[in-house]
Amino acid sequence: MSNIVSEKMYALGSKRSEIRELFEYGKKRIAEVGAENVYDFSLGNPSVPAPDCVKNTLAKLVSETDPVALHGYTSAQGDAGVRQACADYVKNTHGCDCSADDFYMTCGAAASLTITLNALSKEGDEVIVLAPFFPEYTVFITQAGMKCVQVKCSEEDFQIDFAALEAAINEHTKAIIINSPNNPSGAVFSEDTIKKLAEMLEGAQKKYNRSIFIIADEPYRELVYDADIKVPFIPNYYNNTIVCYSFSKSLSLPGERIGYILVPPKACDNRDIYFAVCGAGRALGYVCAPSLFQKIVPECIGKTADISIYKKNRDLLCNALSEYGYKVVRPDGAFYLFVKALEEDSRAFCEKAKAHDLLIVASDSFGFPGYARISYCVSTEMIERALPAFKALAEEYNK
Repeated sequence: MSNIVSEKMYALGSKRSEIRELFEYGKKRIAEVGAENVYDFSLGNPSVPAPDCVKNTLAKLVSETDPVALHGYTSAQGDAGVRQACADYVKNTHGCDCSADDFYMTCGAAASLTITLNALSKEGDEVIVLAPFFPEYTVFITQAGMKCVQVKCSEEDFQIDFAALEAAINEHTKAIIINSPNNPSGAVFSEDTIKKLAEMLEGAQKKYNRSIFIIADEPYRELVYDADIKVPFIPNYYNNTIVCYSFSKSLSLPGERIGYILVPPKACDNRDIYFAVCGAGRALGYVCAPSLFQKIVPECIGKTADISIYKKNRDLLCNALSEYGYKVVRPDGAFYLFVKALEEDSRAFCEKAKAHDLLIVASDSFGFPGYARISYCVSTEMIERALPAFKALAEEYNK
């Protein structure tokens, strides 16, 4: 490595995440044996088209709006009308009394998280993540200058292990990231879980005489498949919540990078936090989120792609894998299945899966060894073709 570059950045750039490594392997394997013979469950890349409102709104904007205005800069924090549309939707849907001035438009959830973490960061701070978690959390937290503290969820249902969480909270705790529905488990934290979490954090704030925030990472909020499953809107339960939202999954727009940060009015020092968010966005270069896709938000917010396909895929996989002998905790949301590996070493298990051209992600990087993540945001036809390979893999362990 050259001595003129950052060692930390070189380490991040020279080695891709396990998910991306597997995806790149899949592309090479497809070139060798054909796409029909490779079963790539690596990426959380939506496989259903964006809803018609996206296409129709884009067509109208392009044909009827002055192109200079359409493709020009917005305000650094986002177009005022777009932010007001977000505020109106959140107020009408969740009862949160917020305004345009509480929203900061971003380049998707990753930008929302990195901006928020940098806005909150002070020397010595710690951020708790609940395992299993999205692996990039560790990168975002450490790059913001804070310590990442991992707390395992209950293996039975992937709800919060409150005894473990209580033991992890201390005088340095600045925030806890809540991702529900969860990547990679698909678990949705119940209302009882969120109420208990809020009560614990209120007590911790008093005990340590400091503000502790929930950072609600919500790209999968709308992706739930059963009528009895509700995703609690966390600011309604705990005032010191900052919402990081993305339209990537709900509208099937992962490549367009559009989302927002909401700093609710009830959060302590709301204006100071919001200005710190604006400052972090400025320092990180995340100002003026993509103008064109900001402007589809007022017409499309609250709508989703056809998520019934994900439900069909979930049910097909859950039922088949359970029949083959895999241990599966049925996910309530998102589009991931977290399956118990058939041996203790989940990386070895996933390597054996590759021999069947099954590309599934070992759970070690999610902070929860012994499992594999299967992304079922793929075609149903591919899942059907992959089932004999899953069955053959299971039979290898039953000999």
